[in-house]
Amino acid sequence: MSSRYTTAITGSLVTASFSAVMIFACTATADDQGGMSSKGGKAVDKAPTGVELTTLLPEKISVDNGSHKTAITAVVKNGGTKESGKIRLLVAGFDGLVVTNVKGCSEIAEKDLPPGSNSAFGCAVDNLAAGSSKTYAVDATFDTGRTGRICLPVGTSDGKKTYWQQGPVPFGASKPTPNAPATPLLLGTDNTPVGPGGDELPRTGADERVLPLGAAGATLIAAGAAGLWVTRRRPRPQR
Repeated sequence: MSSRYTTAITGSLVTASFSAVMIFACTATADDQGGMSSKGGKAVDKAPTGVELTTLLPEKISVDNGSHKTAITAVVKNGGTKESGKIRLLVAGFDGLVVTNVKGCSEIAEKDLPPGSNSAFGCAVDNLAAGSSKTYAVDATFDTGRTGRICLPVGTSDGKKTYWQQGPVPFGASKPTPNAPATPLLLGTDNTPVGPGGDELPRTGADERVLPLGAAGATLIAAGAAGLWVTRRRPRPQR
């Protein structure tokens, strides 16, 4: 990649600040755990000693070809030796993947979403003990005639640091099944058109090398005002 952009999202969630959440294009790494993977994830800011935060997404999901609905499991885990303290998780959808609900989390208003993202939910995680994880049920829709990506940044409760970010990583199928009841999609695979005669999938979202997230406000449910800005940053490789 010739350049990388990171985006910091700041805002209040309930009574706490949720700021400086980075969103940038990532190269793929894998951590397969029973059908779950950290593919597309990168460590960003250095976590406290003994804290090792990562996220996981399913290697496979299934999209109903009639309703376009799908269910995604998102996991944040602490693989370190010390508890994490209060942290925040963001679940954001891009292109043909729209996040419609994340159980236990707060939706970011549509008018305040940054360019490039079509939906997002902010999740407060009070604390993760060493070796523990927290699972979130994500409801989404997926337009199988387009590309679709999801992004999971996790960082401090005040948002000043982002310890880990998975994505924006695509779900997709190289061999669509338009006549079947459902289309299986694989993590880390760009989707191909479902419609007949589609030789090339139209580009409807952000280029994977540069995420065009510009200045915008962000308001979380039951929260105060927030801001968003773009900053250049080189991600820290995962150790």
